[in-house]
Amino acid sequence: VQLQASGGGLVQAGGSLRLSCAASGRTFNRDVVGWFRRAPGKEREFVAAFWRSGATYYADSSKGRFTISRDNAKNTVYLQMNSLKPEDTAVYYCAADQSIILSSITSSQAYTYWGQGTLVTVSS
Repeated sequence: VQLQASGGGLVQAGGSLRLSCAASGRTFNRDVVGWFRRAPGKEREFVAAFWRSGATYYADSSKGRFTISRDNAKNTVYLQMNSLKPEDTAVYYCAADQSIILSSITSSQAYTYWGQGTLVTVSS
């Protein structure tokens, strides 16, 4: 499966963005799909994920502000980001895999397929 992330941009603190992760090559409605981000000078970190059952998981930094959702008809997963902060500035990546176990859902190493990343910049 090929993943294409989009929707990044420049936004002021307190603003919103919606990222999209479109899959091609096959349907990925049975995949676990995650969003990760890498801020300048930092390691890649987990943001949110969609489990096969439909359950969603969030990093503490994302809870209450970000929402992950999916549209199986469009083969797309979204990340709605509200109340953005300057510390949310990063390149955001989507990732997918069919074989992840739940205990590894927050680990970037567990995901096989990755999009190219989309830059989110939040100005203060």
